[in-house]
Amino acid sequence: MGAGARVETRGLSRHFGRRVALDELDLDIEPGEAFGLLGANGAGKTTFLRLITGYLVPTRGHIAIDGISPVDDARAVHRRLGFVAETPRLYPELRVKGFLRFAGGIKGLSGETLDRAVERALDRFRLRAVEKRLVGNLSKGYRQRTSLAQAFLFDPSLLIVDEPTSGLDPVQRAEVRELIAGLRGQRTVIVSTHDLVEARQLTTRVAVLHEGKLVAQGPTEEILGDSNPLALFRGEVGTAPASPAAREGRAEESTA
Repeated sequence: MGAGARVETRGLSRHFGRRVALDELDLDIEPGEAFGLLGANGAGKTTFLRLITGYLVPTRGHIAIDGISPVDDARAVHRRLGFVAETPRLYPELRVKGFLRFAGGIKGLSGETLDRAVERALDRFRLRAVEKRLVGNLSKGYRQRTSLAQAFLFDPSLLIVDEPTSGLDPVQRAEVRELIAGLRGQRTVIVSTHDLVEARQLTTRVAVLHEGKLVAQGPTEEILGDSNPLALFRGEVGTAPASPAAREGRAEESTA
């Protein structure tokens, strides 16, 4: 695989009182992989993203990015991570280039390093035409590009994108998907979405959640090539493929 972070979860669970938002999730996301996290609203996708960023702590289980737990060392995880929210969190009163400089400063960049990072981001995400415009006057498509640019300023090894084309028109949707697809193999990319077309275009492997449980995972075309992929979102499938730990356990039993 290409450059990027490795993400691992074992028995990852999060409860809110009696409600189980995420239940015993086992995942391995390899460096450079374009990975899709799929499911209907309420499936557990947002909870997973909050756990990986350290916004929430697990009720049980373990999550690590390059072997580092966001519970134990959130700063080390954040240095590896760029995040693009479904609703871009931007400052409408700033101009695009000024906003990127501001975002880079928050991430610890300064001087020539900051200058180069901003210039690369403007070129990479095709923002030159609007670099002097106020963020608040941008179309939604350009706001999403600006959000992608700020997430990539410090060249993170892990990029998380939540519903990247929600609310965009067809042209904007195609442009944003093209930008994200261009990152495959260069960095680890996790795309959280309920859009099956988007998942097919942007990912090589997916995991499907239903009511906090993993119901399927595997190559994108294999999982979504079913005659009725929407059944996955309803949880109308068999149990998910066994976790690595479970497979190892069975292998030990068979040789005992």
